[in-house]
Amino acid sequence: MLYYYDNHNKYEAGCDEAGRGCLAGPVTAAAVIFDGNYKNKWIKDSKKLNENNRNELRIEIEQAALSWSVAFVDSKSIDKINILNASILAMHQAIDNLQITPDFILVDGNRFKPYNNIPYQTIIKGDGKYMSIAAASILAKTHRDEYMMALHQKFPQYDWLNNKGYPTKKHREAIARYGTCIHHRKSFNLLPPEQLKLDL
Repeated sequence: MLYYYDNHNKYEAGCDEAGRGCLAGPVTAAAVIFDGNYKNKWIKDSKKLNENNRNELRIEIEQAALSWSVAFVDSKSIDKINILNASILAMHQAIDNLQITPDFILVDGNRFKPYNNIPYQTIIKGDGKYMSIAAASILAKTHRDEYMMALHQKFPQYDWLNNKGYPTKKHREAIARYGTCIHHRKSFNLLPPEQLKLDL
């Protein structure tokens, strides 16, 4: 069972992101506020859940949360401001879109920038410790996966239906063969040096 950070905070928003290590597509962040009495033993770090479980919990989280939001920062912006700043920007935008202003912000990881003078705490592996962060990780992951599956319809050669933009062998082979598209992060190392010479 995951917990709340501090029950003295009436509205505690958990934040997390997905897609930071991808070669293509947006970085996606979510923010979630639960009622302090809400409990769900199945909510955990999205990486420890299979796809079906994540999608089922997404429905539960969106129905149970007092407020939730998801935000996307595209590859062009990632290339312009770098992935760390883009991840924090996505989290800020997710908090912007909440219908409730949080009293406190919980962030997975160790990097964040102040948001509107609201107190916050960064927590390494927070998605395995606090329910609001775990819920945010599930929403960020499922919404981003859905987005990449839609992009796959226009760019099927990159196999985003299966790899969601992550650096799989098939994805990198497709980049070597077909080149990049508008959704690739040009500032990333899209191909390792040895693959640049592959005769495909």
